[in-house]
Amino acid sequence: MPAKKRCQRPGEPRCNSAALRIVGDCSHCGMSFCGTHRLPEHHACLKMAECRQEAFERNKERLESERTVAAKIVG
Repeated sequence: MPAKKRCQRPGEPRCNSAALRIVGDCSHCGMSFCGTHRLPEHHACLKMAECRQEAFERNKERLESERTVAAKIVG
């Protein structure tokens, strides 16, 4: 039986917890993390700036598509 894959959080102290199978894989940097470090904010993700920019752009597009235009009353 192969050894359990461990959390790949960089820095000291090293985390010795087992990495989670599906939710522990970071879609931004591609590394595997335990339940405590699975979020990009908690493992100092190397692509954090790109992640934030993508989220900002998605939110901006959604908000701009929902913008209402005031009707002009001609009278």
